[in-house]
Amino acid sequence: MTHPADTLAFAAQRQFPERDAVRFARLLAEITRTLAASAERFDRSGEFPAENFALLQRHGLLALTVPKNLGGSGAELATARQVISAVAKGEPSTALILVMQYLQHFRLQQNRAWPEHLRRRVAIDAVEEGALINAFRVEPELGTPARGGLPATTARRTAQGWCLSGRKIYSTGSHGLTWYLVWARSDDADPLVGGYLVHRDTPGIQIVDDWDHLGMRATCSHEVRFEEVLIPLDHAVSVSPWSAPKPELDSEGLLWMSVLLPAVYDGVAQAARDWLVGFLEGRKPSNLGAPLSSLPRFQEVVGRIDTLLFANRSLLDSAAAGRIDASHAGQIKQLVSGNAIRAVELAIEAAGNPGLSRKNPLERHLRDVLCSRIHTPQDDVALNAAGRAAFAHFRETQQ
Repeated sequence: MTHPADTLAFAAQRQFPERDAVRFARLLAEITRTLAASAERFDRSGEFPAENFALLQRHGLLALTVPKNLGGSGAELATARQVISAVAKGEPSTALILVMQYLQHFRLQQNRAWPEHLRRRVAIDAVEEGALINAFRVEPELGTPARGGLPATTARRTAQGWCLSGRKIYSTGSHGLTWYLVWARSDDADPLVGGYLVHRDTPGIQIVDDWDHLGMRATCSHEVRFEEVLIPLDHAVSVSPWSAPKPELDSEGLLWMSVLLPAVYDGVAQAARDWLVGFLEGRKPSNLGAPLSSLPRFQEVVGRIDTLLFANRSLLDSAAAGRIDASHAGQIKQLVSGNAIRAVELAIEAAGNPGLSRKNPLERHLRDVLCSRIHTPQDDVALNAAGRAAFAHFRETQQ
């Protein structure tokens, strides 16, 4: 099965003539404009942006990282980054959910821990139905598992299969997902810890609509409760014994995450920058008799913003092209996110009161971009790791 976006997606990887790459860029620009037109509505309502995903599905973009032999585009990181940036510039909650889709699918078919029939089903669901998947990991008691600990969510082994019970919070995409990859532990003496695959229609699932955050409000990151949810035994798809844990992501997975996640917030900063440029060009105070854009002060501010975004673009492009080692993944996330936040802050400072008015999108961009700090790895973890690496390297060179 093929989609209209297949040729366009591969054009962006320079596998087709230049005119197709131009068509792809134009398609993404149109998607940005379409998503931006309804972004305020989704921000105010907090509802799942179903129409946005219907649009992306019509262009084959929900299966972008599904392999070609299963009907997807088999896109590489550079193309996925390009799509995420365009979507985020229009509506970042949609982009964050899409990031999770791309991360789950880009290596799924190589993960032999999953039974083949489940790998194929999840992939073909994405291609044919636009089915979305995400991992549910954070819990009320433990918080994020990135800082260690065992999940309270338990998979109890029965004759009929696994019986799953527990609670997950910050479950991005909740109402719009078809598949949940639930981080849980088995009831064995040496528990099997990892992802248990659950279809949304399985009895015993309840979504509690409690997501009411400052920003990224349309991610629908609600609490999801599992009460005696019965799934087949082979749906323990990515588990390992607690005594011999396996990393969630390999080096390539870390690199993908370090590019795609901050690309969401860089896209927000790009949207803020464009609004500011239009505002400064159009605002003509009577005592000045010329647009604000004619003043050196505002030219300098926009120059600062563009320099921050230039640094982000250079860093993300280099990482997506494989020119940065995965050991720097945390630093990429920290740098791009920090630059994006500062760029939007500068736009707010330059715009003054209009920048904080809800009738303008800039205040929404500020609320959204601040959410970048929450994602793993958080700044203290990323910088601590970089510091430890520096001291380790020093000690090695002294031997």
